[in-house]
Amino acid sequence: MSRVLARAVVLLVFVAACSNGSNTSSNQSFSGTTIRVVTFTGPQIAEPLQRRAPDFEKATGAKVQIITVPFSDLYQKLLTDFATKTNSYDATVFDPQWMGDYVPPGYLEDLTDRVKNDSALQWNDIAPFFRDFSATFKGKVYTIPLDGDFQMVYYRKDLLQKDGLQPPATWDDYISIAQHFQGKDLNGDGKPDYGSCLAMKRSAQSYWAWISIAAAYLQSQGTKQGAFFNTDNMQPLTNNPAAAAALTVYKTLSKIGPPEQLNQDVGDSRGLFVTGRCALSLDWGDIGPLAVDKTQSTVQDKVGAIILPGSKKVLDRSSNQLVDCNATLCPYATNGVNHSPFAAFGGWSGAINKAASAKVKDAAFAFLSYMSQPAQSSVDVTIGKTGFNPYRTSHFNNMGPWTASGMSETAANDYLGAIKSSLQSPNMVLDLRIPQTAFYQQTALDTALAQFLAGEISLTQCMTQITNQWNSKTEEIGRASQLDAYRSSLSITK
Repeated sequence: MSRVLARAVVLLVFVAACSNGSNTSSNQSFSGTTIRVVTFTGPQIAEPLQRRAPDFEKATGAKVQIITVPFSDLYQKLLTDFATKTNSYDATVFDPQWMGDYVPPGYLEDLTDRVKNDSALQWNDIAPFFRDFSATFKGKVYTIPLDGDFQMVYYRKDLLQKDGLQPPATWDDYISIAQHFQGKDLNGDGKPDYGSCLAMKRSAQSYWAWISIAAAYLQSQGTKQGAFFNTDNMQPLTNNPAAAAALTVYKTLSKIGPPEQLNQDVGDSRGLFVTGRCALSLDWGDIGPLAVDKTQSTVQDKVGAIILPGSKKVLDRSSNQLVDCNATLCPYATNGVNHSPFAAFGGWSGAINKAASAKVKDAAFAFLSYMSQPAQSSVDVTIGKTGFNPYRTSHFNNMGPWTASGMSETAANDYLGAIKSSLQSPNMVLDLRIPQTAFYQQTALDTALAQFLAGEISLTQCMTQITNQWNSKTEEIGRASQLDAYRSSLSITK
């Protein structure tokens, strides 16, 4: 089927759905309506919104204006716009972690009834984790998931098989494999390449990489145990032997890779991996589709993906010591290894400004629904440049779009299998979602990690700095209220 014909078919299906009332917020003409949607400067995330907006306008009459700002500015721009009632934006595609700051003051529209009445959205097709975490705040739906975010490890299957190595089960394994390949020519161009490629640039969301490492040492009792704070008193889990072990791994990895690694963003590390210059990488789901993109990848069908490596030692919170896993401390361990897959970020999601006019809110919901519906999203999650990763059951069960994208069935099953392993883990680590999460992670944690990697502060100073700043912010906001918010995010009811 030609692209033109395929597009026409999608439009006809969408219009028919609207006219039949299966999308109640879209069964009217939106001619003359403009929806201002803000997200971060892409191309990731912004690209599919910009690409599909013209089709949506043809089908509904609504003009969609995509506004982009740097990721580091998005949280504050939204908060300021909401708080001052400037209302420059009608909708946003943002980090669902920030709902703790946006929902209680009444800035976001409650979408619960709209979701229930929108059959085209196929809400139950969205994986439970994303429905319950990314979309929901205290039992009500405020966002439409457009993306599924998990950190995974990617590895060069051909290189490991050639040298008789197994994919890393622990972070010690990861370091050993990275050291093995560091400095070797991995893509046949006669130049030395790298054992591991990580994005470690400050303000490049690199703190999630450290959390991905630390999670294996900090959380072993299941999701409700939490990996950021003690759920009894809101004391940070950032100054103990487990945090120290993770920082040591992180510092070691900063020295195994490109010489400019401390200044590299995710786009840089992905580019190096798909051009064959890295044996290992830690990233979201984007590398899977990028690795089969013939315009840039040289590692097609050479890439494996696995659940985050784990640790044989975990934090015993009663003694505050790092101890060997056992059946009591690590009930979900595999071969003595505690795996704690980390849902870093939680997946880009769409929300609507409660202050927007009724018709604009209807049009904005229709657009977000359109972006999330299987007909569109099943294609977008297979395209590396979108930044959208699988989040619907149909994304895992329907191999058609994946093979159509150029991914072999073996590669697709390998890639999706790593995500399934994370989704199905009872020890999933939920990303932080409390008021002023941006300060805890993007300011305090990110700054301390950058200083530590640069050698400006010691390991002990790093842990102390993070802990003191987190405690100070918690006291400023209110320890009791922050503890309640943290426990609620983990679905702790008693």
